[in-house]
Amino acid sequence: MISCENKISHPMQIGGIETSVLDNGAGRGVRIAWINTGSGLRYKVVVDRGLDIAEAFYNQHGLAWISRAGIRPPEQAAMVGLEWLRNFGGGLVTTCGISNMGSPDSDEHGERGLHGRISNIPAEIISIKQPDPQNGQVDFSISGIVRESKVFGPHLELERTISGTLGVPEIQINDRVINRGNSPAPHMILYHCNMGWPLIDAGTKLNCNGHWKSRGNKLDNEIFHEGGNFRECPEPMDSHQDGGEACAFIDAVADESGFCHCSAYNPALSIGLEISFRKDQLPWLINWQHWGKGEYVTALEPGTNLTTGQSQARKDGTLIILAPGESREYELRLKMC
Repeated sequence: MISCENKISHPMQIGGIETSVLDNGAGRGVRIAWINTGSGLRYKVVVDRGLDIAEAFYNQHGLAWISRAGIRPPEQAAMVGLEWLRNFGGGLVTTCGISNMGSPDSDEHGERGLHGRISNIPAEIISIKQPDPQNGQVDFSISGIVRESKVFGPHLELERTISGTLGVPEIQINDRVINRGNSPAPHMILYHCNMGWPLIDAGTKLNCNGHWKSRGNKLDNEIFHEGGNFRECPEPMDSHQDGGEACAFIDAVADESGFCHCSAYNPALSIGLEISFRKDQLPWLINWQHWGKGEYVTALEPGTNLTTGQSQARKDGTLIILAPGESREYELRLKMC
């Protein structure tokens, strides 16, 4: 716990939450909140993109991958087919869902775009709790509601709180998804945690306890195969230019408290990022590897389902259907290690 009695004039000398609006470039007009944990960890919450997290830094080192698009306003057009990719800024945490995530698909229940709508919906801020270390209050949080709604259709709400403690290099995300409509609604969620250079570099180790399985495509199998070195990040690869990528499905093993832990650790920098989640809430973990030149990224993605889309989940019997008033809770922790 930070001790600063009689030594500071303002809490922002140590850390806290600062809200603002971007005023230049493609992201002009987008609401953000910079959060400084006072521990070397600082990150940007994008209020107008579902309270997701964009840039993140630990001391002088960047943690997140930021796409060429960067931060942009939400777009309704991003919810059709693969158009989501045009507006995908990367960032440390991009939420996918909350009624569909994974591949675009269509069936008798409708047509759905890649990774759903939630990251293209602005949040309504409900509260901001600032730290007050002089009075012993070192916790801080920002909370909001993101509504995915349709007239004559489902009405899901995501209630999100992002919190932390001064002096502790950790991000805590607590989500509650509730069906506010009057009919049953499908529900899926995935936390697309995108890490980039310099945290991710040739030699960075990817760690997770559990069984890894290739998604099954040609480029997937080239990396994720028996005897392969898929847990160590390579140099950029020619085969990953443009849309080249590899994915694995991981059945992560929980510890005694019910949490699964995965991480990326860069031995050259002696820093790592650990992602923890509850197995009973998020039974699957996806590892995305995209080693393109100038587009060098890997993601660890806890989710309720595999990234094969709502239609396949319905066929598999794994699709969550929320009754009116029913809710699901999710807890995600990201900390330096």
